[in-house]
Amino acid sequence: MSESKENNRPRTSGWKITLRIMVPVLMVLALFGGMTFGYVVLGKQELSEVFEWSTWRHVYDLIFAP
Repeated sequence: MSESKENNRPRTSGWKITLRIMVPVLMVLALFGGMTFGYVVLGKQELSEVFEWSTWRHVYDLIFAP
């Protein structure tokens, strides 16, 4: 009898697993899309500069400067 009770765990739905994977992936894609749109279209800069470390260090310094 104890064997049947151990096997009665609720099974996770395939949708829950899919959502746990897809939500972070979509958030990262939205982050890159937003960075690209904001820097290239609104800022009128080159696409290659979006992913340079110095660009984002400069943005960080502008936001958190004393």
